[in-house]
Amino acid sequence: MKFPVPVSVIASLVLSLLACTAQAADTASEPIHVKVIKSHAFADHGEPKYPADFTHFDYVNPDAPKGGELVLSTTGTYDSFNRYTSRGDAEINSEAFYDSLMTPSEDEIGVIYPLIAMSLEYPDDYTWVEFNLNPKARFQDGASITAADVVFTFNKFMQQGVAFVKNYYKDVKSATAVTPHKVRFTFAESNRDYISALASFKILPKQYWAERDFSEPLNEPPLGSGAYKVVDYKMGQSATYELIDNYWAANLPSRKGLQNFKRIRYDYYRDDTVALEAFKAGEFDFRRENVARQWAEGYNVPAIKSGKIIKEELQHEIPQPMQAFVFNTQREQFKDRRVREALNYLLDFEWLNKNLFYSSYTRNSSYFENTPYKAQGKPEGLELEILSKYKDQLPAEVFGDIWQPNKTKGDGNIRTEMRQALGLFKAAGWELKDQKLVNAKTGAPFVFEMLLYSPTMERVVLPLKSNLERIGIELSIRMVDSSQYLNRLRSRDFDMTPQGYRAQPYPSASMKLAWHSDYIESTYNQAGVSDPVIDELVEAIEASQQDEERLLALGHAFDRVALWNFYVIPQWHSKSFRIAHWNKFSRPAVRPKYSIGIDSWWYDADKAKLLGKRSD
Repeated sequence: MKFPVPVSVIASLVLSLLACTAQAADTASEPIHVKVIKSHAFADHGEPKYPADFTHFDYVNPDAPKGGELVLSTTGTYDSFNRYTSRGDAEINSEAFYDSLMTPSEDEIGVIYPLIAMSLEYPDDYTWVEFNLNPKARFQDGASITAADVVFTFNKFMQQGVAFVKNYYKDVKSATAVTPHKVRFTFAESNRDYISALASFKILPKQYWAERDFSEPLNEPPLGSGAYKVVDYKMGQSATYELIDNYWAANLPSRKGLQNFKRIRYDYYRDDTVALEAFKAGEFDFRRENVARQWAEGYNVPAIKSGKIIKEELQHEIPQPMQAFVFNTQREQFKDRRVREALNYLLDFEWLNKNLFYSSYTRNSSYFENTPYKAQGKPEGLELEILSKYKDQLPAEVFGDIWQPNKTKGDGNIRTEMRQALGLFKAAGWELKDQKLVNAKTGAPFVFEMLLYSPTMERVVLPLKSNLERIGIELSIRMVDSSQYLNRLRSRDFDMTPQGYRAQPYPSASMKLAWHSDYIESTYNQAGVSDPVIDELVEAIEASQQDEERLLALGHAFDRVALWNFYVIPQWHSKSFRIAHWNKFSRPAVRPKYSIGIDSWWYDADKAKLLGKRSD
């Protein structure tokens, strides 16, 4: 018996044929010299480590059991479940609601692998990219993730996201659903960096966000596309995430052996000191210690001696962020680089390291710490050629030895440094009168405020405050809660604050967000830098991603210029992860090269049983 073909089937066939025709026409329009590359992975530099047929990352146990609970902590509070708004204080793990098109491995830098997208295609002139979506990809309500959702997400970010996103992606000419499972982004000009950036987009469900304002805070957990959803929360106090039983990507090579905890709870504490006491009392499971004094003195409890708490240091050589005291260079008193240089002399790191940090830290001296792009010695070769173009716009020191933080004896005697600082202040129009540093023309005193939200940082700032007082500078300390701090950071309503710039494994196009004057309103541009030389250097970095020799020289040049402009007072970094955890977990034998790797750990029921009551 013959059955009539349904109209819906005919319509589907026609749409598919049209899509194929459009795709063929699009491909035919490519210049004949352009080579189109199709791959399972994409590397910003070099080649991906894992081949197309890889089954799992090397740092996971593919047979790790799923189950148990991991309880973590954070400080402060939250009032929103929307990570992507410029208002409110987002829940610490709210980015996990959504999966991205592709996902990075943690034993490589700048390499992404399939997740929602199972492959990508792009020409060797980097003027567009297509992502081929996995037909099995699902939102948490079971609906398919389609190319239309990807286009919706991009448009939502561009129309209602934070302003710098729209600015950064302004050269994406179009986002088009070529077929239900293929999406194409076309660029105004060649831009390799856009490929990995777009692949990292978190995909939003249109069915949830279509009628909601993406720029506004969210007072409920949203529908997501990730492996975890919130099943319980107390706004501002805690949030409990639960692994979805039928998560579609659980057995993908990029997810195999990861996301092993059935439940993950985040508890919020008033400050880090309270959180440490709660950890020792067994209120949460895992802690990464960032305070040297607490690491040295704060873990002397019976649970450590009995083995109930494992305390360990994991050595690493991971590129380090430029953690620092950041100047707001838009403030009048900090516009002169000589003033900023002078204030650098007043931080006695050697005394701090000896008396507060148990000699456990190394001073930061580069925006590319622990990478080949860290500037050394004097500029030469291609780097010198690049810098010479700006000779009339740069301090003369840039063409000498690389700037290094001053080193003291660590005994608290910094008279030499004080004299150097006062000499620079005098050259910048400040003088010492009646034990006060004042403006030579106006008589106004030199005063400024340090904005803090963590009490543990106050003890670090107090010695700096004392040193400043010795040359007549008044530093006030303003302690605010995390929500106020975030709002003031966003509006650049501060004089100085302990923040810094994220780790840079290599000079990337994303540096524009933190340094280019086009992004002066970006929260990432913490120091408020607006400098034509910096602008041109980051533009050159963006244009030189495939020229390693030039990229290396540009990295050195940028590092040198930024250091000699004294946008920050560099702080310090540790060469190891300091972690402590209750002994209820197991982990793979291999740790990922560039992280602690807790996402690959799993709950060990046998260990948990032996653990007994934590108060014993």
